[in-house]
Amino acid sequence: MAAAPDELQFLNMLLKLINAKNTIEIGVFTGYSLLATALALPHDGKVVAIDVNREFFEVGLPVIKKAGVEHKVEFHEGPALAILDQLLAEEKNKGAFDFIFVDADKANYQNYHEKALQLVKVGGLIAYDNTLWNGYVTGHMDGLMNEQDRILTDLMIKLNKSLVADPRVEICQLAIADGLTLCRRSV
Repeated sequence: MAAAPDELQFLNMLLKLINAKNTIEIGVFTGYSLLATALALPHDGKVVAIDVNREFFEVGLPVIKKAGVEHKVEFHEGPALAILDQLLAEEKNKGAFDFIFVDADKANYQNYHEKALQLVKVGGLIAYDNTLWNGYVTGHMDGLMNEQDRILTDLMIKLNKSLVADPRVEICQLAIADGLTLCRRSV
């Protein structure tokens, strides 16, 4: 699912406010959030875009080209955890990123968090999409959930609890779109 327009407008402004230059996007889908990120970065900025399916990236590529930001995008196809490990294998990437947007494979959000903390600089931001999961994380809609929603709701609840308890980050959860949690790396 693509990120919501109001969420992307917010992130675009946030990226400009923090003067982001080097970013990572985990989960590209049709490239909508990738485009928003690339547009917010300076001319020499970079988005390391990761997705398991290049076809998703190809859907949005014509728009990215038309917007004149293709030179900012470095696409990597494959499982995000493996690609993040490849980035971490190069010492120069540790603490080198200003912002990381996570909107993929919800079952691995916690694993992405551990790797993202090594890649984002102190003071940098990690943003997790869908952390309110249709409002199901409140526990007031149990009767409305199918089995898949129950599984994903449990994952989001565990992630939210983990992020709140993580002394390495300051968090802010926003009720925008399907829930957006910002983590500022503090150590």
